[in-house]
Amino acid sequence: MTIRIYNTLKKKKQVFETIEPGKVRMYVCGPTVYDSCHIGHARSVVVFDVIMRYLEASGYAVTYVRNFTDVDDKIIKRANEMKVDCREIAEKYIAEFYTDMDRLNVRRATIEPRATEHISDIIRIIEILMNKKTAYRVEDDVYFAVEKFNEYGRLSGRRLEDMEAGARVDVDERKHNPFDFALWKGAKPGEPSWDSPWGRGRPGWHIECSAMSSALLGETIDIHGGGKDLIFPHHENEIAQSEAAFAKPFVKYWIHNGFVNIDHEKMSKSLGNFMMIKEIINTCHPEALRLFLLSNHYRSPIDYTPQNIEEAGKSLDKFYGALQRINETIGNNPENVADNSFEGEYWKKFCSAMDDDFNTALGLGSVFDAIRNINRMLDETPGNVSDDTREQALSARAQILKIGTILGILAENPDDYFRGQKKSAIEKQDLDPGMIEDLIKARSEARALKNWARADEIRKKLEEMNVVVEDRADGTFWKIEVL
Repeated sequence: MTIRIYNTLKKKKQVFETIEPGKVRMYVCGPTVYDSCHIGHARSVVVFDVIMRYLEASGYAVTYVRNFTDVDDKIIKRANEMKVDCREIAEKYIAEFYTDMDRLNVRRATIEPRATEHISDIIRIIEILMNKKTAYRVEDDVYFAVEKFNEYGRLSGRRLEDMEAGARVDVDERKHNPFDFALWKGAKPGEPSWDSPWGRGRPGWHIECSAMSSALLGETIDIHGGGKDLIFPHHENEIAQSEAAFAKPFVKYWIHNGFVNIDHEKMSKSLGNFMMIKEIINTCHPEALRLFLLSNHYRSPIDYTPQNIEEAGKSLDKFYGALQRINETIGNNPENVADNSFEGEYWKKFCSAMDDDFNTALGLGSVFDAIRNINRMLDETPGNVSDDTREQALSARAQILKIGTILGILAENPDDYFRGQKKSAIEKQDLDPGMIEDLIKARSEARALKNWARADEIRKKLEEMNVVVEDRADGTFWKIEVL
């Protein structure tokens, strides 16, 4: 397999070739832990979780570092507002991050460092930059001199001379250039601080990631990722300070995921349309949210609406429904796996999509193909499954589950999934499952007697209760549509 990745730095897809054969060193910017995580955080974390899983499935040994920024202006501001220590704020939201991501079936990164654990690494890099005269001191602060780095702007495509002061940077008349950025900030009353050659203070945001990345993965790494909003200034500044310090390329492949819009509008605090992960997954199955986030190519924007989440939930129902039907037809013995299952047509189609810049949207098409084909075969042979149909069903199930493992979905037993969905919907809508079963039975009896009017009457009554009935060759099934 040859994987091709769109490299933000080169503005094109490139064949993926690692620095060290068979090994991937990947760093992804994690959250600044001052508030609950929103759906934008979820998209980035889920995208790179899938990339890690697929690279491992492709035979690579992946060392994946995802950090926590646990000292920052926003954390200090929140701590002051709540009149607590910054560490308390960080601990609270790190714990909440894990709760959210566990519910979304996100695997832990190989290493999950905190910025405050790497103060000595941060100071070491700043000292190198000071010695090379690419950084300068103003009182107790230290700044990086962007004009000393000739290639500044090559990631974002911005030219330094065209940029205006005040665009996402702090305006400070003490700086040599408005776009010079802080490497070290002198201590202020009530803020966390550490000893340094320039007095007590704390690191700037950008230097934290360069320090953690170089300390844990080396001075040149294979992949660096994050949301598109980090391209400038964060990742641009990381390149400048890292390459100025170490005099070698910082990252081979830059990967950036697109934005999440909310009902066709950009998500922003000024519009008050931030959707928190914990709020969304209280209204839908967590795997439905994960499936939604993977339903577009990771570089494209994706639009969150209740309708789109509902569609993702319906797709998830189809996936689990097909697996449940296969289990009911041919059994759910773990030993019943076709020998060539992971080399079948659906898996190959999925890998082809993923090899082309991790195209999960196209890859999901292989799951829909498998489900459509297996349902057709089982409809054609109800109650009389041939050996060939059995073999194809086993292979399809194995491939669907393998794909699900990469995408981080279909982790539940289908029966448990539908029981949970029904229970949740019944509780939310205050329905009586016994009454639903009685109506389903009465409708089946009416259909057997060809009393179509009575059957339609019962079906309409069920629809009024938001109960969806599906008549299949192997019986009648029902579920509750979550509103």
